[in-house]
Amino acid sequence: MDFKIVERSLFARIARMVLKSSNVAMVLGKTIHLSGVTRDDFMDDPGWLAHELCHIRQFRENGFFRFLWLYLAESWRVGYYNNKYEVEARIEGMKHRRHMNPAQRADNAITPTGLPLPADERETE
Repeated sequence: MDFKIVERSLFARIARMVLKSSNVAMVLGKTIHLSGVTRDDFMDDPGWLAHELCHIRQFRENGFFRFLWLYLAESWRVGYYNNKYEVEARIEGMKHRRHMNPAQRADNAITPTGLPLPADERETE
């Protein structure tokens, strides 16, 4: 898949502030924008890479502006976490784990930092 990576991206920095996260990767078209993480560290995380590549595919399938509109409308309707495009990307990001042995899964587990996750205020139906 053809893609580009931009480190220290202003777009990702803004997303980082909005999400109150220490690091962010976000996709616009065929470009993965990073903030708070290096290209090497990002590329070393197969789940995170798969998540963002899923978003690149979503952009390709829907077109740049149409996907932005669909993504924002979905986030407005059900919130970021329940956004169907985020759900699909999270599932893609987890697929690599099924090929790991239990020790690798434990090493690769997501451990909370103690900071709260971004909460959606919207009620889902």
